Amino acid sequence: MNILSVTSECVPLIKTGGLADVAGALPKAMVPLGHRMRVLMPAYPGLAARLKDPVELWQDEALFGGPARVLGGKVDGVEFLLLEAAHLFDRKGGPYLTPEGHDWPDNPERFAALSWAAARIAQNGVSDGWVPDILHAHDWQAGLTPAYLRFIGDKRVKTMMTIHNIAFQGLAPADRLASLRLPFTAFNADDLEYYGQISTLKAGLVHADAITTVSPTYAAELMRPEFGMGLEGLIATRAVDLHGILNGIDLEVWNPEACAHPYSAKTLTKKAVATAALRDRFELAETDGPLAIVVSRLTGQKGLDLLPGLLPEFIAHGGTLALLGSGDAALEAAYTGLAKEYPGKIGVHIGYDEDLSQLMFAGGDAVLIPSRFEPCGLTQLYGLRFGTLPVVAATGGLADTVIHANDAALDAGVATGLAFHPTDATAFSHSMRRLCTLFADRKLWQQMMRNAMRQPVGWENSSARYAALYQDLLG
Repeated sequence: MNILSVTSECVPLIKTGGLADVAGALPKAMVPLGHRMRVLMPAYPGLAARLKDPVELWQDEALFGGPARVLGGKVDGVEFLLLEAAHLFDRKGGPYLTPEGHDWPDNPERFAALSWAAARIAQNGVSDGWVPDILHAHDWQAGLTPAYLRFIGDKRVKTMMTIHNIAFQGLAPADRLASLRLPFTAFNADDLEYYGQISTLKAGLVHADAITTVSPTYAAELMRPEFGMGLEGLIATRAVDLHGILNGIDLEVWNPEACAHPYSAKTLTKKAVATAALRDRFELAETDGPLAIVVSRLTGQKGLDLLPGLLPEFIAHGGTLALLGSGDAALEAAYTGLAKEYPGKIGVHIGYDEDLSQLMFAGGDAVLIPSRFEPCGLTQLYGLRFGTLPVVAATGGLADTVIHANDAALDAGVATGLAFHPTDATAFSHSMRRLCTLFADRKLWQQMMRNAMRQPVGWENSSARYAALYQDLLG
């Protein structure tokens, strides 16, 4: 099969979140299965220069306000089709935001252009003779792709729409229909209209042949008002076409046996070296309790407004905390204030650092993920891989990947972490106390670590499910 994956970001070229990890992992995972996936994404500044032996494969002299072309080439084993359109993508700032941190005002047109190019390539292929059988669109930025294909009457190419986070729906005012090359007849509640606006994500969900999301539990949650963000009714009507497929992680990148202070499930005592290095990095005292880590955006969605009030009790039980993240200014201030109030017990680094995050997963005892909703989550998978046991809210992919240490799981010898419900301070504080109790039983804790490190967190199972679904679409 030939598969065209359409996304706004993809590792190793650019990443703002988990979407990029998935978009970069799937093409590699398809190769052993005999399929060829190419990734179409915008050529943000400097990206085209990273292509190996680039070749022009497609062009349009008037793509939403200016000339455009697609360059094909490889980067780290991923086949990219980069959409060069200087008037849309050659800008300072991030892929979605201005240097001042605001949405680009023409984001609807920018990503409509990506979707338009994707639809034309899906319909006619590219100049090297490659023609896709399947079009796989990711999130709102590619949501118009299945719609454009159907509006031009193409039913040959089968389409899949993946929801990575339904909270972002690609909304635009109704008066942008013409500029987005959308038919006025489609602006209705059964198509792309969403409470008086255009929703590019809804357009994709209406017109795609199949819908996937990034965990089985999140797929079920999306049909409920508290998670569906106003699209729960539409998703429920398409339940037969909805599939929850867990994300995986890159096992070579996230590998405890190849980190700066290596260890394995058979040499758990060596993890102490990484723990000591982590304590040194954050200037944390050695204690008898667990060293918990947080590697996250600091937002309400991630539930990290719940943690500051629980830390005094956690510290009283011997716990320490190392935090890496950024986001809400009030939360940043709260955590930096706690670090000053509890020197040697709480260490905080505002920002993001990939190498530091690797050290944190290698050296931490537990990783805290109290998300109010989490479509899949990769952080808990990193924790499992490194034997840094996840403490999670029982939602979305967190519920699907962490085996809660209740009595039955402990008796059966299968527990891999702690899960709590509902996502509130009472339930979270109970899990934090339970964490300290379990950590004190070193034999039991090491058994849980070994369980965690044996969990399948790579792409093998998930890629096989995607491939089977692609094949089903082709009939």
